[in-house]
Amino acid sequence: MKVEQFSDAHGGKRLVKLWEPEGFPFEAEAMTQIRNMAAMPFIHKHVAVMPDAHAGKGSTVGTVIATKGAIIPAAVGVDIGCGMMAVRTSLTASMLPDNLAHVRGMIEAAVPHGRGTDQQIRSGRDPGSWGNIAASNANRWNAIDKEYKAIIAKHPKIEPKRHPWSHLGTLGTGNHFIELCLDEEQRLWVMLHSGSRGIGNAIGTYFIEKAKREMERYHIDRYLPDSDLSYLVEHTEVYDDYVSAVDWAQGFAMENRKAMMEAVLGVLHKVFPPFMTEQHAINCHHNYVTKEQHFGENVHVTRKGAVQAREGTLGIIPGSMGTGSFIVRGLGNKDSFCSCSHGAGRVMSRTKAKKLITMEEHAKAMEGIEARLDADILDESPAAYKPIGAVMDAQSDLVEVMFRLRQILNVKG
Repeated sequence: MKVEQFSDAHGGKRLVKLWEPEGFPFEAEAMTQIRNMAAMPFIHKHVAVMPDAHAGKGSTVGTVIATKGAIIPAAVGVDIGCGMMAVRTSLTASMLPDNLAHVRGMIEAAVPHGRGTDQQIRSGRDPGSWGNIAASNANRWNAIDKEYKAIIAKHPKIEPKRHPWSHLGTLGTGNHFIELCLDEEQRLWVMLHSGSRGIGNAIGTYFIEKAKREMERYHIDRYLPDSDLSYLVEHTEVYDDYVSAVDWAQGFAMENRKAMMEAVLGVLHKVFPPFMTEQHAINCHHNYVTKEQHFGENVHVTRKGAVQAREGTLGIIPGSMGTGSFIVRGLGNKDSFCSCSHGAGRVMSRTKAKKLITMEEHAKAMEGIEARLDADILDESPAAYKPIGAVMDAQSDLVEVMFRLRQILNVKG
């Protein structure tokens, strides 16, 4: 861990604690965002920067932000509740066929994914959502419908064009994925990555704009180094409404992952010998805000691309789509606000990756893994990310590795 101290505009001392991977220093843009965040007046103690950190929108991805009396909606972001889920099965490598192409096809058929064309969406044949609520998801939606209706009744502009139940149990796009993996004991794991989909985006976007209007209303906007650092103040109605909506979206994201996991395990039960799953699945957010106690005070903790790593808590740190992932147990490091990285962290923007990485390079990096090989996913190729080994080495005081997983099948949104 490195510690950086600097003075803010009023001469106050500010602290940043960084877990920087050796050989991969944080870029200048990210450091500017980190210092801007640390200088906000309601930061509790310091800002903690995880080894996968890289510049984001207003706030650096891979940052842990503890605040007193305020929350920055743009720091939470629009992929509210995005996170990981993993289940270990009793299946072993010897029980699997040599070719998994048909299994990938069945998973892709069972879990809506990707982004449809405008014509597909208008016709109701969007491959990324359900045309009608899946029977298996009806109970999940009914359990959260009342709270959703209350949010929409008060803030009708949040309501998306497609009803949220159409995204319950769907993967989405970008870096969201479903994988089959093997651990060192050759046991099969199912792992997936997704969040609150369209409704989380709608909630995040709406309240980010609300925060900006609040800053204008009180003439605070002129003092912000970035409008995406606009915040909502505790004990105001808009703050309370945001917290309620975010809590709901985070719950939706958890249920979304459970629904997808159920669908994927259903596929595996159709094609593989009878198997069991371990009793406790790991289901953890890495884009969210929650109330916690740190350094003797109750504060809001925003993990913008970071995982809770309290002592004994299990978490998931995925690498890129071709470099393996880790199941970890938290060590409860107080300086990190009991957190760790949420992945490897980008070294190339999506645009840059698509320009610089060739299909031949991508295919070589994905050898031995059943996955799509096309130009649309070059921005997710392993070369676009930091080496996961360097990232894990930098946080040995935050987590201990329980299992290392290597992918054998990958489904991308």
